[in-house]
Amino acid sequence: MPGDSRRVPGPQDSRSPHWYGKQPPQHQETGTRQDGRADHDLRPVYLHAGVVSQATGSAYIELGQTKVIAAVYGPREIARREEFTMKGRLCCELKFATFSCRRRRQHMQDNQEKDVSLIVLQALEPAVCLDRFPKSQVDVYITVLQDDGSALAAAITCAAAGLADAGVMMYDVVTGCSVRQCGDRQLLDPSGSEESSQEGEGVEDHGMVTVGLLPSLNQVPALVLDGHLQQLTAVQAVKTCIGGCQGIYPILKDCLVKSTRRKVPAVDPTLIRTSIDGQNGRT
Repeated sequence: MPGDSRRVPGPQDSRSPHWYGKQPPQHQETGTRQDGRADHDLRPVYLHAGVVSQATGSAYIELGQTKVIAAVYGPREIARREEFTMKGRLCCELKFATFSCRRRRQHMQDNQEKDVSLIVLQALEPAVCLDRFPKSQVDVYITVLQDDGSALAAAITCAAAGLADAGVMMYDVVTGCSVRQCGDRQLLDPSGSEESSQEGEGVEDHGMVTVGLLPSLNQVPALVLDGHLQQLTAVQAVKTCIGGCQGIYPILKDCLVKSTRRKVPAVDPTLIRTSIDGQNGRT
C-alpha cells in the first residue's frame, strides 16, 4: 500500500536464510557421521571465561555450532521477606535466544526452558558450597545463542565455568555431555541434525541421554534420559557420557587457569627477593 508508512516494503517472495547456508557433507562410509566424526568423537570445544564485564563471573562455550553464554551475579543478600536460612540459595535461569533455533523462540520463558533450567540447577547445586554464604543467593543466567545439538550439556559446563570464574566456593566443577542412541549406534555429542533425525525410530533402543559429572569426585549429580532404552543400553550410554565428560574436563581446567592468570597480575621475582631480604635485615 503506497501511503501506509507502518508497513515494511519487501519482496513478494522470500526464502528462509537457512536455504542459503552450507549443507553438511554427506559421507557414505560406514560408521562415519555427517560431519566426519566417529561415533564416540567430540566436536571441537572452545571455552573462555570472563566474557561479561558487568557480571561477577561469566563463561562462553562453543560445541561445534552450539554456542552458549552464562553470567553469574552474587552472592547477594536475600530479600528480607524471605525466611532466614543458614544455607545459601542458587538460582538458575536458562533462555534460548529468539534466533537460536530454526524455529523462532518466544521472548518469554516457556515450559521447556523452565524444565531445562531446573535440570541445570540440580546439576550445579551439589557442586556449590552453599553453607559458605548463609542468607545469600547466587544468580546464574544462561543464554543459548545457537542450538545445534547438546545445548543442555553445553549449558551445564558453561554455568559451572562461570561459577568458578566468579570465585564461588565449589567442591568440584561440573561437566556435561550427551549421547544419542540410535539402535546399536551411540552418537557422542550429537549435533542438531542427529538429534532430530528419525534414524532408529522403529527399533527398541532409541533416545537421548545427558549426564552431568563431577570429575574429581567421580559423582553424577544430574542424569536425564529421554526416549526408550533397555537397562543395559542405558548403562552403556551413561558410561559413554562419562567418558565424554572426562574428555571435556581438561579443557575446562585450562580455561579456568588462564582466567585466573589474567585476573592475578604477575609478580616480578626480584621484588619478592627484595622483600624477603628486607625482612631478614639485609640490604
